[in-house]
Amino acid sequence: MKKIAISIITVLTLSMMSCKKEYTCECSITRTNGNITVTSDDGKYVFNDSRTRAESRCNNEEKSGEDGLGSYTRDCEIK
Repeated sequence: MKKIAISIITVLTLSMMSCKKEYTCECSITRTNGNITVTSDDGKYVFNDSRTRAESRCNNEEKSGEDGLGSYTRDCEIK
């Protein structure tokens, strides 16, 4: 019985570890000022996590608003 319990714990531990992988979140920013729209890269982030958690963290990097250069939208995506 003890061997079975140890085997089950080992399998569960290994399966949980295998879910974490390295995911790259790439962000771009689109700025609009009048009739001019410019899109450029705005950073990369590497998350060592499950896909679901990495996507959530990547989505948290998105934002939009206005500053001295006009309005902007920052979009991020797992690649």
